[in-house]
Amino acid sequence: MKRFLRSTFVLFAMALTLATSGTAAHAAAPEDADGGVGAPDCVRFSAGWRYTFVTNDCSSTHSLTVVYRDGTDVPCRLAPPGALITFPGHGTLGNEVLGVALCDAGGNG
Repeated sequence: MKRFLRSTFVLFAMALTLATSGTAAHAAAPEDADGGVGAPDCVRFSAGWRYTFVTNDCSSTHSLTVVYRDGTDVPCRLAPPGALITFPGHGTLGNEVLGVALCDAGGNG
């Protein structure tokens, strides 16, 4: 019984890894729907149905937000160099993460 559970778990973990590997390490979007400035190339993201992880590999701090196809508005987050910031994912209803955008200086970040 233990062998069955272990092999089932390993199979499930492998399937999950393969299913999500296509979304790992997207480049940042050049502009969001409101004409905002896209994040620099040193900002990367990985979008999943539950979470979107944004990594700031730049040498400076940035205020960032995630841009969604359906226009979902999420607050800006401050990302110092080397930070991994978590945003909501795309969900299961067909939404999509288009990229990461810089927030303006007067924004909420």
